[in-house]
Amino acid sequence: MQLIVNGESMQVDPVRTVGELLDHFRVSHQAVAVIANGTIVARDTFTSFAVQEGDALEIIRFVGGG
Repeated sequence: MQLIVNGESMQVDPVRTVGELLDHFRVSHQAVAVIANGTIVARDTFTSFAVQEGDALEIIRFVGGG
């Protein structure tokens, strides 16, 4: 499946949802924000928000620090 993730075109194993994509990249669903084709994806819809061939996604990780 061809996607654009954080501005980089990449081939990934087929996924159906944002949640599956996050799992593919081993990213916690709790400490992340996702924007799909310019739309903010609500965290409670990660497991149902569909991902399709050619979608552009931004995955923003939150990192604590001091």
